[in-house]
Amino acid sequence: MKKFVTLLFLISAFTLNAQQYPEVTISGSQIRKLTSNIVSGQEYELHIMLPSGYENSTKKYPVIYLMDSQWDFSLVTAIYGQQYYDGFIPEAIIVGVTWGGENPNPNMLRSRDYIPTNATGGADLFLDFMKTELFPFIESNYKVDNSHRTLMGCSLGGLFTLYALFTHTDMFTGYVAASPALGGDNGILSGFEKAFSEKQSDKPTSVYMTVGDVESGKSNFEAFADKMKSRQYKNVRLHSKVLENTGHSGTKSETYSRGLQYVFERNQLKLSDAILNKYVGMYQLGDGKAEIKNENNELRLYAHGSSMPLLANSETHFYSTSQFFNIHFKETNNAVEGFDLITYGGTQTLNKVK
Repeated sequence: MKKFVTLLFLISAFTLNAQQYPEVTISGSQIRKLTSNIVSGQEYELHIMLPSGYENSTKKYPVIYLMDSQWDFSLVTAIYGQQYYDGFIPEAIIVGVTWGGENPNPNMLRSRDYIPTNATGGADLFLDFMKTELFPFIESNYKVDNSHRTLMGCSLGGLFTLYALFTHTDMFTGYVAASPALGGDNGILSGFEKAFSEKQSDKPTSVYMTVGDVESGKSNFEAFADKMKSRQYKNVRLHSKVLENTGHSGTKSETYSRGLQYVFERNQLKLSDAILNKYVGMYQLGDGKAEIKNENNELRLYAHGSSMPLLANSETHFYSTSQFFNIHFKETNNAVEGFDLITYGGTQTLNKVK
């Protein structure tokens, strides 16, 4: 009896101790709720992360729509922070979508919403919800660039992502599918892919998809990816990858990291010396100077005793991949006045002095 009382005391003490501390939350995130008239009155919970400096900015931001946010929102917000800080992706808004209401069952609801031929309409109804209810809600409440949307999902969420590509191509500019459940729904995705290959896509689109090398569906994925590549779709950039020593759920972290890099990949233009030489010179940087040189048909910035290569995204926008670092040159009557230097810490203007 004494041992039983002691055990009850320890359990009570552990429970009390656990309740003394608040749960960890993701700083800067928001939860919004949206009830759909299209998907039979289903309440959806939206997990939203806004970029740093959003409140005081007049910019509009691309949006990353994440499926299965109940599992992956914290993962993707961490990945976003890493990739943004290192300069691979721009500032963006993340919208994770999951199910609200009383005691939602994600396993049942994701099958209903992500599978194309579900008896209730499945993926088509959910896509209608996104297009006519979710997008307007986000775009009326947040500063959104509605010409740049990315869709990401894993497993059934990956199946849904590719289905959206094949059937509602204009809804997104980027598609990132981690270990898509290609065998789901009796492999029906092949028919949608074939129909997609027979039409022309007008909007430039980027697609990144993966599978783990220990997954049983690896050979099916490789055959499907090879077929997609052989189509040479118009205006579609496509990359597929088999991830080493990775299982089904483990594909998420690398897929979302590399997929975001791929979707937001910038140009590396080879510009003529005539264009590059316009920018060569000295610029005022605080109390010191910065110098831009043209070395072997590539601009290089020298400042504070170090140098950095500048890659050309356009004739006036240059960047570095070593950190979040963008230069936008300013001209008046074809004469370079200076440039805006946009870094992780903010923006400063450097005027040309020589």
